[in-house]
Amino acid sequence: METSTLKVVPEHIGFIVDGNRRWAKKHGLPGYEGHLAGHAALKEVLRTAVQRGIKYVSFYVFSSENWKRSQDEVSHIMNMAVRLIKDDVKELLKENTRLVVIGKRQGLPDKVAQAFDDAEAKTAHCSRATALFCFNYGGQQEIADAASQCAQDGVPITPESIRERLYYPQAPDIDLVVRTSGEQRLSNFMLWRTSYSEFLFLDTLWPDLRPADVDVMLEEYNKRQRRFGGS
Repeated sequence: METSTLKVVPEHIGFIVDGNRRWAKKHGLPGYEGHLAGHAALKEVLRTAVQRGIKYVSFYVFSSENWKRSQDEVSHIMNMAVRLIKDDVKELLKENTRLVVIGKRQGLPDKVAQAFDDAEAKTAHCSRATALFCFNYGGQQEIADAASQCAQDGVPITPESIRERLYYPQAPDIDLVVRTSGEQRLSNFMLWRTSYSEFLFLDTLWPDLRPADVDVMLEEYNKRQRRFGGS
């Protein structure tokens, strides 16, 4: 699909990445294979979204609640994150896309935090689009941290002051939230930035997403009439 055929291209799409483990189980594979397949899909989705002119693309990949999973699975995810984020840098640079990892660095293994820092530094000059990876992230904690920062700065707590102190406040509110695997909830994803988002819930498991699915999402978004409380 050419962007010229769309009336409106969303500025910011947020993806709740869901279904990796179910995909692995469906195919008789260990859980980490589902996460690897999910990462491959993420790269395709991001590349397509950027090529369609979307400036900000957020992925909810590891929530602050995901630590409750088995130690073996969490360990696999952390090791994969280090390896894959290093490989991703080449693709991000090729697509002129900046990487920003939002969430708490505290509690992450040092090697993971360092890999994120290095990738952010290497792509900081990229200007075509920004990919936000929500890792060790929780929407309630983000708002609480912003309120705490207001108190430290000695400013009144208002919607404006909270907004200015969110993780990476340069990112605008989300126009369209897409969740895969048939679940229909936010699960603590970007609660502040989704106050007037459109929502699209897909039965497709995340690793099965393909570039053509991004075009379907954009077509559906163009059918929506955005309302912000004034009409």
